[in-house]
Amino acid sequence: MKFSIKPWIAALAIIVLSGCATQKTPPPPYDYTLLKESKPRSILVLPPLNQTPEVRASYSMLAQVTQPLSESGYYVFPVSLVDETLKENGVSEASDAHQLAASKLREIFGADAALYITMTQYGTVFRVLDSATTVTAEAKLVDLKTGSTLWAGKASASTAEQQNQQQGGLAVLLIAAVVKQIIGSVTDQSHPMAGVTSQRLLRAGRVDGLLYGPRSPLYVPN
Repeated sequence: MKFSIKPWIAALAIIVLSGCATQKTPPPPYDYTLLKESKPRSILVLPPLNQTPEVRASYSMLAQVTQPLSESGYYVFPVSLVDETLKENGVSEASDAHQLAASKLREIFGADAALYITMTQYGTVFRVLDSATTVTAEAKLVDLKTGSTLWAGKASASTAEQQNQQQGGLAVLLIAAVVKQIIGSVTDQSHPMAGVTSQRLLRAGRVDGLLYGPRSPLYVPN
């Protein structure tokens, strides 16, 4: 009696095809239509909203957004001057600044677009055997002439990305965790992570990121 493998091949083919059928389709490419039509040259960065328990989160991010935006080809209004101007006009809270009408911001500053940032995570989470400092932020770019959202994105950075797996027994893991917690308590590891997050969020050329602005040699006009 001969043994046929054809039924097994057919069954295997069905399994493989079924697996292929359940694979998720890639998301569609980001729609840059409005951003390309608007062609903003100057960006006004509003003080970030802070949804984290850390009071430093907002200004830690604000201090590090100019570089990636400038290197991407946009003129960025000095963030300290913008913050001071808002406060002099009675707008001392980021939430109030985010509620100002686009037309009013354009009237005061003359910018083409405004960047609205929200801090959703900032700080170190301590666990029994490990700890990690994570910063996450969301942003949207709004046309101050029309009030339309030109672009929106989200980015995150964590010290966990740089941490290698600890080798050894439980005692080694406990000692390593204690050392990390001490370092995290006496140094501000969140600030450099905010810098990495700002680069990932606002530097042009990244997947679904901002397009290069007109001051960049990589700018592609319509």
